[in-house]
Amino acid sequence: MNHHTTAVPHAPLVRTFHGQTLTDPHAWLRAENWRDVMRDPAVLAPDIRAWLEAENAAADTWLAPHTDLRKRLVREMRARIKEDDSSVPATDGPFAYFTRFREGGQHPLICRRPAGAIAGETILLDGDALADGKAYFQFGDAHQSPDHALYAWTADEAGSEYYTLRVRDIATGEDRPDTIEETTGDVLWSADGAFLHYVRRDAEHRPSFVYRHRLGTDPAEDTLIYEEPDKGFFVSLGRTQSGRFGLISCGDHDTSEVWLIDLAAPLTPPRRVEPRSPGLRYGVEHHPALDGVESLIIETNADGAEDFKIVATPLAAPGRANWHEIVPYRAGRLILSVSVFRNHLVRLEREDGVPRIIVRSLTDGAEHPIGFAEEAYSLGFDPGYGFDKTEIRFSYSSMTTPSEVWDYDMASRARVLRKRQEVPSGHDPKRYVTRRLMAPAPDGELIPISLLFAADTPLDGTAPCLLYGYGAYGISIPANFSTSRLSLVDRGFVYAIAHIRGGTEKGWRWYREGKLAKKTNSFTDFIAAAEHLVAERVAAPDRIIAHGGSAGGMLMGAVANMRPELFAGIVAEVPFVDVLNTMLDDTLPLTPPEWPEWGNPITDPQAFATIRAYSPYDNVAAKDYPALFALAGLTDPRVTYWEPAKWVAKLRTAKTDTNPLLLRTNMDAGHGGAAGRFDRLEETAMVYAFALSVAGAL
Repeated sequence: MNHHTTAVPHAPLVRTFHGQTLTDPHAWLRAENWRDVMRDPAVLAPDIRAWLEAENAAADTWLAPHTDLRKRLVREMRARIKEDDSSVPATDGPFAYFTRFREGGQHPLICRRPAGAIAGETILLDGDALADGKAYFQFGDAHQSPDHALYAWTADEAGSEYYTLRVRDIATGEDRPDTIEETTGDVLWSADGAFLHYVRRDAEHRPSFVYRHRLGTDPAEDTLIYEEPDKGFFVSLGRTQSGRFGLISCGDHDTSEVWLIDLAAPLTPPRRVEPRSPGLRYGVEHHPALDGVESLIIETNADGAEDFKIVATPLAAPGRANWHEIVPYRAGRLILSVSVFRNHLVRLEREDGVPRIIVRSLTDGAEHPIGFAEEAYSLGFDPGYGFDKTEIRFSYSSMTTPSEVWDYDMASRARVLRKRQEVPSGHDPKRYVTRRLMAPAPDGELIPISLLFAADTPLDGTAPCLLYGYGAYGISIPANFSTSRLSLVDRGFVYAIAHIRGGTEKGWRWYREGKLAKKTNSFTDFIAAAEHLVAERVAAPDRIIAHGGSAGGMLMGAVANMRPELFAGIVAEVPFVDVLNTMLDDTLPLTPPEWPEWGNPITDPQAFATIRAYSPYDNVAAKDYPALFALAGLTDPRVTYWEPAKWVAKLRTAKTDTNPLLLRTNMDAGHGGAAGRFDRLEETAMVYAFALSVAGAL
């Protein structure tokens, strides 16, 4: 498989940091004009393009004998998707808004109809028509104007997360002249519908500037209303459930700050709620008359509330000195989100890996949970439109139960099933088993593992296993339903998710214990999970496939170096494997905002040493590796394409085995891979064909 010459025709990049010399033999794969490539992939240097395309050709050659299997997998996965599916309509005043797909369509249609009606649909945006003839197309944010006459929408046509903002006149179906290029996709209307707010990126692709656009004027004259001074902070837009305020949220992985835009008086400057201070995180909601006082309701980790508490403060004096507690802090119960209505406060929280929704009456403080039966499940919460209502919507699924959408009345506690995910080819939950195991880590911590397998799969130590992990940024991996996974499980695989440190499955401490100097806990937790599956005879010792993407791809690169013999194969999607070089380059889009997660090796010798010791690219060595499959996106601004490319190039020259090493770069897409829902199945089928082949489960 070493189809490239081992002699690199380019000189290595040699640099010195903290008295240590770094030699990077494959630095040439990073395009000097990478910013231009994000906008237009055609300007990629010919020698780099040729190298990537040679890798693609080699991967295609290896995958070619599995063409029939891949087609079969796509057919199976597609047969489980209701092709003309639609979302449950969300009512906003006189209309109910929803998305749907047409039979065979790749992209959603965004639609509305009169509230309470089942007929009278208007298609606001036809994703299939808009995507026609484009290699890539993805909707971003989209919102109706307050008077429902206009629809502001954004789309990315390269995968580089540069979104063009347009305003559609709903009556005519035509877009107005107000076209704004290269936004982040966030959209916010003023209360009178005369202004739009949006975010632009800086030269390093970081969301940094908030602009106000008056409809009907030249976007070149738009007003800059907020500029983020810190290169490490990203900016996003939101709004309170009350509709009174727009929210400019600024932050990194550690610290946040919120500014209010008065949507009824959009020409007034934004107002800061509480100045940023290192480690302080907070999010803001609004209530016009909490106990008779116009107030902000804030979720925060202030005063040592690591897993967050909820406080209120007068709008007139919103600073931290006036914050008073509504829901106190309780260690291990992580408050994930808060929504505020006229008479109720709703929070989504998680404890011991299990999510729940708690409804609190704002009149008497009484609380009640919305209860569920299964021991491991996934929960989503949607506040919808409106402030004075008593109804909320939530979605529920487990690894065996298809997704359900429920409406819940917070006053009467009645729940109504609005939709159950249809699996057209059939799905019998009783044919499958979901379980939760706890794997002991080397330091005694217990790592939750969620399992899904067919009821007739023997747990005698012979089953192949796909073990998925992520473990970064406090993101927890839900035990949710996936139609695609069934194609592995129906072929005898055990599908396992290791809820390793770096996520927040067991509270904020679980995240803190898997970042910065303690990052290697994520890797050793994942290894411990694999060993536990073998010890419990859930998985065969020589048939485990590890799978992770992005920061989970770094996990894949790390465990490949640390315990290559433990895995038959490793799949690394858009893998963040060149950690040290990326964290040493403060011009890259994500580098300064990532320092609170990984450490700053430019200024901190200890962080340099820590990252250098685990960075997958820097620790590739002359030894046997398992079969490896890396996937990349050419226009990916989050994990740049050259990270997996350099990693694979280095593995080619170093590894001592003859196992397959594949790199597949999507030359038309970014971090999320293909945008069309069926095109994505092709990528999943490639990964599954690799896993089935390497595990000997064909």
